Amino acid sequence: MPMFDISERAERIRADLLEFMDTHVYPAEPVYEQQMRESGDPHFHPPIIEELKAEARRRGLWNLFHPHPSSGVGLTNLEYAPLAEVMGRSPHLAPEACNCNAPDTGNMEVLELFGTDEHKAKYLAPLLDGTMRSAFAMTEPAVASSDATNIEMSMVREGEGADAVYVLNGRKWFASNALHKNCKVMIVMGKTDPSAQVHRQQSMMVVPIDAPGVTVLRGLPVYGYQDREGHAEIDFADVRVPAEDVLKGEGEGFAISQARLGPGRIHHCMRMVGMAERALDLLCERALHRVTFGKPIAENANIQDWIAEARIEIEMVRLLTLKAAHMMDTVGNKAARTEIAAIKVAAPQMALKVLDRAVQVHGAGGVTDDFPLARTWAGVRTLRLADGPDEVHKRAIARQELRRHREPRA
Repeated sequence: MPMFDISERAERIRADLLEFMDTHVYPAEPVYEQQMRESGDPHFHPPIIEELKAEARRRGLWNLFHPHPSSGVGLTNLEYAPLAEVMGRSPHLAPEACNCNAPDTGNMEVLELFGTDEHKAKYLAPLLDGTMRSAFAMTEPAVASSDATNIEMSMVREGEGADAVYVLNGRKWFASNALHKNCKVMIVMGKTDPSAQVHRQQSMMVVPIDAPGVTVLRGLPVYGYQDREGHAEIDFADVRVPAEDVLKGEGEGFAISQARLGPGRIHHCMRMVGMAERALDLLCERALHRVTFGKPIAENANIQDWIAEARIEIEMVRLLTLKAAHMMDTVGNKAARTEIAAIKVAAPQMALKVLDRAVQVHGAGGVTDDFPLARTWAGVRTLRLADGPDEVHKRAIARQELRRHREPRA
């Protein structure tokens, strides 16, 4: 469709990015694995990452996600989508190499939109420069955090004027990136006024990860994997945060979370299309070269069915994601909420199906670390929960559909 045509500049960047992946990122994958093994530390920051970052920056493949020209390339969502897909082919290296990794992307946009000048100088500038990492602390172990209004962390104001502070008490978990060696700051969501209207009770604050009272308890494994950036459980005990570190104002936390999650969801979904594409490549290569019962696996009808179905399903999700990106650019995130919800359900389910079949074709090797399939499957499976579980997005879609039928009658 013409409205999904990639602009000339985005096509040029995509060509450069593909070449960067072929000449630097894919060859760096075994180096990365070796450096991680030799360190013995699951949260080690391997030198190869910094080498890739330097090369990406030299090529201008830096902060591609950022919609503001002053901070990045200034691409639209539609222009960035194919680039996120390419980076998704090597999810543990490419996004960070290009300074386009979550949750930093969302945090940078929040600080750009709602941070003070001091926040921008102290945190946003080094984040954009790639010398600092950040975490986002919203999810809590004690409540169903798929409903953000359930958040229980207390943020109690003390004092007035320049001396005012908020005292934070509570526990967060799955604060991704909090165990990254360069993580220095968190954006934390909690309740400042439990008596306010339900969507005005929450606020977001900027909190240094080494603030007194902040204790990183552990990194949570995902299907047995300890991701390098970590998914931390963090305790907050009487953490004192200056009132000027409240983002946008008291009671604005829920609104900020909605502004933050829309673009983040589409980034995840395009990366998953890239993951599925690479899984399909690996499936085909394995099927062509593995022989059973006197012929390559690729000659079996069921394997050809899997390949055909994978191509169809990848293309459908890609088109739906591009439509969502186009709508975000043209009519805004709110008007595109049904499409954003739809891709958040469709993309991980599609990618998991392709990955599972790629594992099956690889046989026993598919469940080992000799191939990237098992770890990628584990990461994608979490994305049926992260940024809202499937059920919440389906509920939103269904309510929107029902509203279309109710309103004319009303």
